[in-house]
Amino acid sequence: MKFSLELLPNEPIKDIIETIKLAEIIGFENVWITDHYNNRDVFEVLALAAYETSTIKMGSGVSNPFVRNPVTIASATATLDEISEGRALVGVGPGDKATMETLNLSWSKPVKNVKKAIMMIRSLLNDEKLEQGAYLSGIKKIEKEIPIYMAAQGPMMLKASGEVANGCLINASNYKDFEIAIPLIKEGIQKSNIKSDFNFAAYTACSIDQNVDIAYNQAKIVVAFILGGAPDVVLERHNISKDVAVSVKEALANYDFKTAGSLIDKNMIDAFAVCGTPEDISSKIENFDDLGINEFVVGSPIGKDREKSLKLLEDIINSFN
Repeated sequence: MKFSLELLPNEPIKDIIETIKLAEIIGFENVWITDHYNNRDVFEVLALAAYETSTIKMGSGVSNPFVRNPVTIASATATLDEISEGRALVGVGPGDKATMETLNLSWSKPVKNVKKAIMMIRSLLNDEKLEQGAYLSGIKKIEKEIPIYMAAQGPMMLKASGEVANGCLINASNYKDFEIAIPLIKEGIQKSNIKSDFNFAAYTACSIDQNVDIAYNQAKIVVAFILGGAPDVVLERHNISKDVAVSVKEALANYDFKTAGSLIDKNMIDAFAVCGTPEDISSKIENFDDLGINEFVVGSPIGKDREKSLKLLEDIINSFN
């Protein structure tokens, strides 16, 4: 089991770098930094992190081909690989419709376009020229393959990840969702020509604390946002009322976060987050391990005190290694 950390570049860069340095000491293998237009630029943050660390692998989690051209994703990743001396990763996904509307960008055929983008990025990183003539002529040749992960949640995207990627960042936090996701990914793997071992990554919302009530309370607003965007089929899978989901969505739309959080109960948190004491978290990871998950990504909110929460994860990481 690999352990990874997801961070949002929405805070002072020096704080992000210090967190990544701590994650490296604790034993995290990868760090994923989200790529949103309204935060600090992911690749600049990654470049600085690469100079301040020596073992932890890192990449955008995730970039999308509607906002960033696949050629620029490949160029930025190859540059990061040089700076980090071979520690680059890259995550590619479809983004979300709301972001595309905000930026006045077309969001058509996301599965087809993400697959195409990953194949283009892989070709460029392998020092190949694209059909239209683009290639990375002024960048140091990459010595070993850079793993490309696809972010996925829906059935078609999950299958596509197995077909064209080296790993899947499965956007879920619950055993029921992974039970459905992993067989779909394996369908795609059956069609793949990629020979490397596949990374089945649980890209989770995680909240850990010695006090279980603090852990759950910290997760409420993150879960509210996840629940607000969940499709009906997922709500039904977790026995969550559609009416409650609508109420949560309306509260968020009105920036009434207090009301949104008050609507979130323990069942909803367990459906959309990995939450609890270190013992609770370890037990849930063991269940994921039994299913075939081989990378656990610790995502927001992490905990009330991020540094303390990360240190609580150290014993869990050691127990799986």
